[in-house]
Amino acid sequence: MRQRELGRTGIMVSEICLGTMTFGQQNTEAEGHAQLDLALDRGINFIDTAELYSIPPRAETYGATERIVGSWLANTGKRDRIILATKVVGRGTNPWYRPGGEETRLSPRQIRYALEGSLRRLGTDYVDLYQLHWPDRRVNLFGGGGTTYVQPGEDNEVPLEETLGVLGDLVAEGKIRHVGLSNETPWGVAKCLEVSRTGAPRVVSIQNAYNLINRTFELGLAEMAIREKVGLLAYSPLAQGYLTGKYLDGARPPGARTTLFNRGQRYEKPGVDEAIRAYLALAQDIGVDPVQLAVAFVTSRCFVTSNIIGATSIAQLETILGSVDVAFTPELEARINTIHQVHCNPAP
Repeated sequence: MRQRELGRTGIMVSEICLGTMTFGQQNTEAEGHAQLDLALDRGINFIDTAELYSIPPRAETYGATERIVGSWLANTGKRDRIILATKVVGRGTNPWYRPGGEETRLSPRQIRYALEGSLRRLGTDYVDLYQLHWPDRRVNLFGGGGTTYVQPGEDNEVPLEETLGVLGDLVAEGKIRHVGLSNETPWGVAKCLEVSRTGAPRVVSIQNAYNLINRTFELGLAEMAIREKVGLLAYSPLAQGYLTGKYLDGARPPGARTTLFNRGQRYEKPGVDEAIRAYLALAQDIGVDPVQLAVAFVTSRCFVTSNIIGATSIAQLETILGSVDVAFTPELEARINTIHQVHCNPAP
């Protein structure tokens, strides 16, 4: 397992990061612990979670994933071997995140409240990377509007200066080491970097969706990632499992995430099935597991700091981890880009 630098921090993280959002719903505590054990054994030192998890978000499972990660840390005593990342929820109306059902905002008061809860559940005094799960301002989130621009409104957004200001205070207090973004735009990254020049902490990463059927990160954010060293922590490298082909033609396999939760609309758009069939055919032609091809593609990108993978079974995790052995040749790159030219970003 190779390692890459997290921004300009000097911290080296594994090129594969274990995502944990299934812990607490699709996976039991014991299953989550088994995944963490295997990940560490295979050289993964980077774990990603969030106060919101598990997924789908529910009042009764809010914070469940952090508690499971925390119990593993307590049982194993391996906190010093892990680069631990979590997130604070962005603006929203789900009533269970804050006392009294208050609308969630990225305000100083709410960020402090959220972080204290995360530290308590994780059983640690600090997190290595604290990420803004999504912006306070209006943006196109989670592929809901495709590539359609969302015009800013008069919605009293919390200024980034205030948000980054309190994060700077928390860095000074030793409760977080570094700050990252998630589900962000080029403007958001640029603005955060601008604010950092006034003394706020400099963002070190951006966690956005990136996979074979959604390469929109390359259109503006990739250059930002390289030039400013704000690398991508890529989530959904398998497009929520759609790149395995198991959901083709509307199939709903028993126990699969979309079957259970009906949350796959991002990957059920015109042209998606055709693109997936093309990548499945390529994998078959070159004799590579399609899961490993999809994951290896993401890991191989020069602007990716770490590729966040997730699984619901040890067998799935073993297959995904095998992606590190896929050789990305110029010929393979050319064949993928040919498919991309024909089936360009059908699921942004």
